[in-house]
Amino acid sequence: MLLTVGALVVVLGVLIFVHEAGHFVAAKAMGIQVLRFSLGFGRPLVSFVRGETEYAISWLPIGGYVKMAGLEDESWAAAIEGGKAGPIDPARAFDRKPVWQRLVVILAGVTMNFVFALVVYIALAYFGALEPDRLATTAVDPMRAADLPAVAAPLATLARGDRIVTVNGDSVLSWGELQEQLVTAPAPVTLGIEGRAPIVIPFAPGDTAARLELARAMRFYLPPVVAQVELGAPGARAGIKPGDRILKVDADTVASWEEFARIVRGRAGQEIALTLARDTATLVIHVVPERRVETDPDTKQQRTIGVVGVVAVHPLLKAPGALGAVRLGWRETMNKVVVIVAFLKRPRVQELGGPLTIGEVSGQAARVGFGFFLSFMAFLSVNLAVLNLLPIPILDGGQVVFLVAELVRRRPLSVELRARLTQIGFVVLVSIMLIALRNDVLRVFPHVFSR
Repeated sequence: MLLTVGALVVVLGVLIFVHEAGHFVAAKAMGIQVLRFSLGFGRPLVSFVRGETEYAISWLPIGGYVKMAGLEDESWAAAIEGGKAGPIDPARAFDRKPVWQRLVVILAGVTMNFVFALVVYIALAYFGALEPDRLATTAVDPMRAADLPAVAAPLATLARGDRIVTVNGDSVLSWGELQEQLVTAPAPVTLGIEGRAPIVIPFAPGDTAARLELARAMRFYLPPVVAQVELGAPGARAGIKPGDRILKVDADTVASWEEFARIVRGRAGQEIALTLARDTATLVIHVVPERRVETDPDTKQQRTIGVVGVVAVHPLLKAPGALGAVRLGWRETMNKVVVIVAFLKRPRVQELGGPLTIGEVSGQAARVGFGFFLSFMAFLSVNLAVLNLLPIPILDGGQVVFLVAELVRRRPLSVELRARLTQIGFVVLVSIMLIALRNDVLRVFPHVFSR
């Protein structure tokens, strides 16, 4: 619970700060007087004044704002922004600036969200974290239906070594890319299997938990071939060498590395006989797996496992380098834009998620790993940017429409008309938020409403 709340605070705090910082920096650069920079609305919890600007963290965590001279009187949020504006310099008011400068200021927020996502994806690509595990394989190990979410039970029919080559028609070349697509691809998710008929997974709208459960349950196939032997470990003492292929553990035939590892984990402190293929010879080696204690990634409970001290051959993606990372980061950012725009073209109200969904997914992403958490934050940043460009008056896209209308008419829309349209936009936005919150409640507490 604490991790979920903490992850939500970090995600929303960073993304709101990035967005509002874009408006703030652009306004300052254009010579516009900035009265207040606030994270949150309402009465400030913490605030200080530097120069002409008040900086605040306010008690109502539903966004943030940059209050500029010339907008303070007609602001839709004047009643809930809180605080008192300082003295106004009319010559530096927002509406005194040329239209192009005002466009730069309005679009700076979404631009910063795009830039943030791009930088995160480039950094993840450069350090190999954009591609979790960097495994250049999409071949799977057999899965039991009991380990899969019910909606994905057909995946239990896959045989060892079957390769998933497409997700919703898009090629996947690595394990990390496959897992990411399983989590983010629009439902229903269609998996193309090499040499077999496709498998369709009809995820329920907004069922992110089932997607993440599937991603954790799937196992990649690796041949049972030793790549490295840990010095001083039981395997090294028994004489296992790199290049050895494991054929059997006692009388059990081993067909994959996962199978071998599963047997060894359950045989801590018990002698086992390994039948190995080395060059053209077959030999039997006796080894006692060492007892080690680890934390179960799902239950967080301590458990004792057996370890031989050998590592499998992992086919890894090549490091992309600086230019390659930029290319991959740009591609990832644009892919996310396409996913979001595709949803907006055919919106499904039941798939809208609110703060509970964001918090739940943030916590789950944090549990998977820091790279996955950053990737989720970047995706949400792109989401925020695209949604803010919608032509709803209260959003940045609506303000752009006002400025375009001013260019066409050669005079601005009246303050009264802008205020009326903004109020309508506020009602629309609140309605969308209420629908998303309703979906959250129905999904998190289904038993409450099923009676």
